[in-house]
Amino acid sequence: MPAHEGSRTYDAVIVGGGHNGLVAAAYLARAGKSVLVLERLDHTGGAAVSTRPFAGVDARLSRYSYLVSLLPKKIVRDLGLAFRVRGRTISSYTPVERDGRPTGLLVGGGERRTREAFARLTGGSREYEAWQRFYGMTGQVAQRVFPTLTEPLPTRDELRRRIDDEDAWRALFEEPIGAAIERNFTDDLVRGVVLTDGLIGTFADAHDPSLRQNRCFLYHVIGGGTGAWDVPVGGMGALTDALAAAARAAGAVIATGHEAVRIATDGHSAEVTHRTADGEAIATARYVLVGASPQELAALTGDPAPTPAEGAQLKVNMLLKRLPRLRDGSVDPREAFAGTFHVAEGYEQLAAAHAQAASGELPTAPPSEIYCHSLTDPTILGRNLVDAGYQTLTLFGLHTPARLFDRDNDGVRDELLKSTLAQLDAHLAEPITDCLATDAEGRPCIEAKTPLDLERDLRLPGGNIFHRDLSWPYTQEETGRWGVETRHGNVLLCGAGAVRGGGVSGVPGHNAAMAVLERT
Repeated sequence: MPAHEGSRTYDAVIVGGGHNGLVAAAYLARAGKSVLVLERLDHTGGAAVSTRPFAGVDARLSRYSYLVSLLPKKIVRDLGLAFRVRGRTISSYTPVERDGRPTGLLVGGGERRTREAFARLTGGSREYEAWQRFYGMTGQVAQRVFPTLTEPLPTRDELRRRIDDEDAWRALFEEPIGAAIERNFTDDLVRGVVLTDGLIGTFADAHDPSLRQNRCFLYHVIGGGTGAWDVPVGGMGALTDALAAAARAAGAVIATGHEAVRIATDGHSAEVTHRTADGEAIATARYVLVGASPQELAALTGDPAPTPAEGAQLKVNMLLKRLPRLRDGSVDPREAFAGTFHVAEGYEQLAAAHAQAASGELPTAPPSEIYCHSLTDPTILGRNLVDAGYQTLTLFGLHTPARLFDRDNDGVRDELLKSTLAQLDAHLAEPITDCLATDAEGRPCIEAKTPLDLERDLRLPGGNIFHRDLSWPYTQEETGRWGVETRHGNVLLCGAGAVRGGGVSGVPGHNAAMAVLERT
């Protein structure tokens, strides 16, 4: 950006070029507003990026965020994005050893196959029928709640009336999700598979009275009105590249390498001081939209800092020469890894892992879930890798709060990675390390990111992938009309920390833009 543009006056300055900031920029620019996006890094995208993490290897991985569910088709249509997703035919596979033999639960591939898989695991039809009823209920909730995410916030009573199912309301909004799981299911493995949607990046027990696990669960089952989690074709960077292109095409100025360091506002106009390699500059704007975390917002405005956030996940990226063989010979690895591959995620295992982590210890059996992007979308790999049979693996570990890494991030990361892979190996016919590809320097193609790594690399507070605990999708004290408002009338929060934020959705960016457009 030319130096003189730093002193221009804009209709809106957006702090942060992550996917939400880019959504807001595109909407506002398409409405004829002058928009400046300030991004600290040398590229846009935030956590929704594709990178080549392994030297000399043509594999563009979704390094941080990796699946899409909560992105409304409305945003893709409104902004004319050249972006698409591809569904997964397999929902999940969960290996387990029962009666001394390896087996597992395959969900997907058609109703008959799923029903038979439940019967083989549990010895009858009860759990499958309970599964159908339970997810029939969440599906109805999804159809009624998801469209509200891009509307002004409903009240709690309005949302309850819209759902129009008191049993569902009680199960999801009023009592800990563990109660509904235990009421509906008896098999420990099935219970665990259901619970995992409430624990993504969320450190909580099934019966946590805060209900943070319920809020996490809700957002993981309402996406698109179906709860399906789809693969971004071309990787997550394809989405943010399309958003940046749409914003620029509409006239937005995107300035990378520009770090916002201060916001001064009187509620009517604002000055955003930003730092570059050449010094500081000031941009004046009627509105400032902040895509960074609530902690960063407070630091920029000089307001009191919010409650500290804490992440609770291990993110591992791998490139394999081949998929590993499974001990359960009844399942093709190409199906098992195409959906979500659950490891050490039985109901009691999850409870034990949480208890250990809460007491300050690493879980002895770290739970995780894995999926292979390249089985559904091989375009992220170079042709030579595809022809040679290479595949990606993405692993997301649970119940690893940031506090566990404070004493020695590097050492604890290595210890946790080793034990996490050991849990996976227990279900494989060959060690996963035997399947790893190597980079141009002969190093194994594997990288692991702890919450502290995410805080360092992306400024996620405490490594929390949602910026803070997820919120209910209805009005609460001081939420404002759209859930993006702050104590400053012309400063809006358009990042994951907004009400209805979290995940790759673009919803906070859309809603912040709508809040501005309503007023102008």
